[in-house]
Amino acid sequence: MVNIYSPCLNINKDGHLAISGCDTITLAKQYGTPLYVMSEDEVRRVCKSYVDSFGKYYHGNGRPIYASKAFSCKEMYRIVTSEGLDVEVVSGGELYTALQAGVPGENIHFQGNNKTVQELEFAIDSNVSDIVVDNFAELELLGKLAREKDKTVRVSLRIKPGIDAHTHEFIRTGQVDSKFGLDLASGEALQAVNRAIKLDGVKLIGLHCHIGSQIMEKEPFVHAAEVMLELHYRIYKEFGVELEQLNLGGGFGIHYLETDDFIPYHEYMEAVSAKIGEKCVEYGINQPKIYIEPGRSIVGEAGITLYTVGNIKEIPNVRSYVSIDGGMFDNPRYALYQSDYTCLIANKAAQPVDYVATIAGKCCESGDLIQEHTHIQKPDTGDILAVLSTGAYNYSMASNYNRNPRPACVMVKQGESRVIIKGETYEDLVRNDL
Repeated sequence: MVNIYSPCLNINKDGHLAISGCDTITLAKQYGTPLYVMSEDEVRRVCKSYVDSFGKYYHGNGRPIYASKAFSCKEMYRIVTSEGLDVEVVSGGELYTALQAGVPGENIHFQGNNKTVQELEFAIDSNVSDIVVDNFAELELLGKLAREKDKTVRVSLRIKPGIDAHTHEFIRTGQVDSKFGLDLASGEALQAVNRAIKLDGVKLIGLHCHIGSQIMEKEPFVHAAEVMLELHYRIYKEFGVELEQLNLGGGFGIHYLETDDFIPYHEYMEAVSAKIGEKCVEYGINQPKIYIEPGRSIVGEAGITLYTVGNIKEIPNVRSYVSIDGGMFDNPRYALYQSDYTCLIANKAAQPVDYVATIAGKCCESGDLIQEHTHIQKPDTGDILAVLSTGAYNYSMASNYNRNPRPACVMVKQGESRVIIKGETYEDLVRNDL
């Protein structure tokens, strides 16, 4: 039997996988497959843990921000903000969605390495809390747009602290050669601070960094806090400006496999807050308002994806392909960077995990796989296959490759389910064709 590691999952009396009290086989029959399923109970539990940790370790002087690129839809914005989180957006589309969900501009932080003129104007007009500036060109453009609108825009500067988190190269963001941010080591960051302070139309309120994703160690976060507090202090000493806030980004790891060396999030928070407190005392400065940006850790383990097993192709002494009715169009992460997942046959969840399978998608690509050589229960055509920890970067990265409609997303809570994103139809696929 597979070990179920997420708090919102269990095996019910029928031997089926259940999520927040809902039988996954019933969900598959009711809504069809492929199907994204999200646990509202788990999302709220993690949000509460972050909010509580800010009360405990920062005495409320700060706030978690939901990094919504992990999973962006109106209902998710409503849920996280109702739990006391701000939201981070990285595009005009995410900003529009958050506003449509009723999130006030003052609770939205706008991030991104190449924001368009239209996106910056939209952010200014929406009175977002701050715009995280990535480069000199954006800083100058933002000042120009703000002056044209007779406004003063609150900005933070995204800094590359030179920290290489030990993750896949595609999701490392804090090292010197990252495409994101202003380099600290070369002096670029301080030059940007000097320019921002003098630039009409903008008000520099803080610093931002993000060192990567799916990080399973506390030390990189502690080191990032130390480096950023030192920069915060240098700005105070050299420019006489005491910045309001320090955003230390996100990147906290989650379980994808039972063997992942998972660290409880409050341990990250405790270790980082201790370093911040220590450095503020050492420098004799007031502690800035602290932000963090969890995304994956809020929604990742709260989500699963359900598929129906199609053909099973056993190649003796090579591998056994178990084909599903989804694939890289609803989850491209294995095709992109060979992401690990736990898979199981949901209607046989209590049975032994003694079959080695390569889970194959339906797209016309040899690389359209979800997992290779993974252990699952012995499958039959028509079974329901569940892939765990797909709440982050699955729906948000989905496409219509091979003209496949994107699946629906269902939210479950205490045994009840509801659709929060409708599944696409063939009519949706041709809606914009001329």
